[in-house]
Amino acid sequence: MPLLTSKGALGTLNVGSKKDKAFSVQDEEILNQIAAQLAIALDNARAYREIRALKDRLAEEKLYLEDEIRTELHFEEIIGDSPELKDVLFQAKTVAPSGSTVLVLGETGTGKELIARAIHRMSKRKDASFIKVNCAAIPTGLLESELFGHEKGAFTGAVTRKVGRMELADKGTLFLDEVGEIPLELQPKLLRVLQDHEFERLGSNRTVRVDLRLIAATNRNLSERVSEGAFRSDLFYRLNVFPIQMPPLRDRRSDIPPLVRHFVKKLARRMDKHIETIPSENMEALIHWHWPGNIRELENLIERSVILTEGLVLRTPLPEIRRDRGSADAADITLANTEREHIIRVLRECGGLVSGARGAAVKLGLKRTTLQSKMVKLKIDRKDYTS
Repeated sequence: MPLLTSKGALGTLNVGSKKDKAFSVQDEEILNQIAAQLAIALDNARAYREIRALKDRLAEEKLYLEDEIRTELHFEEIIGDSPELKDVLFQAKTVAPSGSTVLVLGETGTGKELIARAIHRMSKRKDASFIKVNCAAIPTGLLESELFGHEKGAFTGAVTRKVGRMELADKGTLFLDEVGEIPLELQPKLLRVLQDHEFERLGSNRTVRVDLRLIAATNRNLSERVSEGAFRSDLFYRLNVFPIQMPPLRDRRSDIPPLVRHFVKKLARRMDKHIETIPSENMEALIHWHWPGNIRELENLIERSVILTEGLVLRTPLPEIRRDRGSADAADITLANTEREHIIRVLRECGGLVSGARGAAVKLGLKRTTLQSKMVKLKIDRKDYTS
């Protein structure tokens, strides 16, 4: 029986018997119907195989093109495709050619240095040096020498002349990580570099001129530091020319699976292991964890997981995540209860007034709408503060 489709014959269905005249006319009709159904099934299976092959090919081409795009745009070290990350990358691409000062804000472990390096590589200074200084890691007494350099004999222990990071970054980019930790006495000197592009080394009265681009990063709220008197307002305004806010990992959960796969591949290669599978239960737990340490915490957990893994399946310490999750939830509940009690106490002191000069919003330092939304969120009812 021929196996016929709209695209032609696929083959034949052959039925045989040792008996003479084993098949009647009715058998032939039934076999024709079976052959027609078989033809449809085989045609569908062939089409499915072709679609699957095309899909796999498109997926490979997509990965290749994404790698090409990342390489071309200098985002090859940055993993993710979430709208929040795309917005950051767009801002970085926009500001890179300008040469303006950039302030990268965000929690610790969100990848501020990666963005700074990407901006440098897309700028006109890409062929010059990218010099990094972690202002929090260098003792206060040595930070000035690290940044501006010193002459021989400038202080006890200065046995040779030293070129500072500012001079090393000439024609290139200087990245000041944790810029909020720079002590007040050094801030005017940094401000002078930003304004006049000049400074003096420690122990010297000769002015050194530099042409550099400054990218600063911090996980501190510099506006609050200015209000506290711990950071100069004029320096803050010079740094805050083009701020870029890095989103925390909990706000870009769709990026967690590709980040996990990236770290597993990288760390397994480094430890000479072959890991093929990441259990879906593990991935779900990783996606729903709140990641207070952001990407750095995720990478450290994956490194620990790769160390624990013996076979082909990634072994993630899930009890540790679940235990931490419970602690975090308890802390959140305690914090919410404390905030709720404080708002109720202030509302009672204000006789239930929310807005106005004598209202609770003014006393709490909040906008009326913000206080009202908090009251809704914390389920504060009128009877809570009028009784």
